[in-house]
Amino acid sequence: MERGLILLVAALMIYVSPGVQGTAHLSFVNTTVNITRHGCGVTKLCVETPNDCDPAGNTSCLFGSVVSTTPVASNGANLSIQLRGDSNGYVALGLTVNASEGTTMLFICGQNNSDNGTFFFRTMQRNNTDNMLSATERRVREIRGMVEGSVIKCEFDVPDVNASNTRTSHVTTFSILLGTGSFDGNVVGPFNITLNSGPLNLANPASNVPTTPAPTNTTTGNNSGAVQPHAVLLLLSVLTLSVMLRA
Repeated sequence: MERGLILLVAALMIYVSPGVQGTAHLSFVNTTVNITRHGCGVTKLCVETPNDCDPAGNTSCLFGSVVSTTPVASNGANLSIQLRGDSNGYVALGLTVNASEGTTMLFICGQNNSDNGTFFFRTMQRNNTDNMLSATERRVREIRGMVEGSVIKCEFDVPDVNASNTRTSHVTTFSILLGTGSFDGNVVGPFNITLNSGPLNLANPASNVPTTPAPTNTTTGNNSGAVQPHAVLLLLSVLTLSVMLRA
């Protein structure tokens, strides 16, 4: 049975006490969330696996997109994020400066099968060294989510995101992590990374679009297969001398 459930929140501070990992008690109304590849590389930065998969299609596609404010605000960038994936637990998008150390800001969109597959949203912090998840407090706005069978779709806005530890430097370079995990109705399971984008400038929608190198000019420089002008002159001189000797 397909279920379209959307969570509408003007501004939400997600927080769960350390000993509890349940879903937030939020209201739902029926609607649809549309996520497509439109604007990828032009107006929004897109990452996905498999490559170039269609988040609007019926095939498996773990997809995330980010739109960053330009210019960056005084407290950091405001991000609009879309996420789509297949899971009976949750799908998640993470932002980290270094995926092998430090921490990751993890944004979780999932379904609670113990509550008829209802949509839930959670922010958590991932320890990049041991993959441990902990409850964290992060301001998120305009959360919208939808569950259709095993397909989970959501979109939300995250204000004041800064990769720098200082407010005088506003850095928008992060590695984007995409992955999935389990949820038993109470505990959020480990985050299993499926894609690590490597460092990307979130303010540049084309930062992960390959560039085509300029064609090289193969006719310049020394070319052993080409007849050089001085060789032509020498040949003409020899031919002229040969004709004069025979006259």
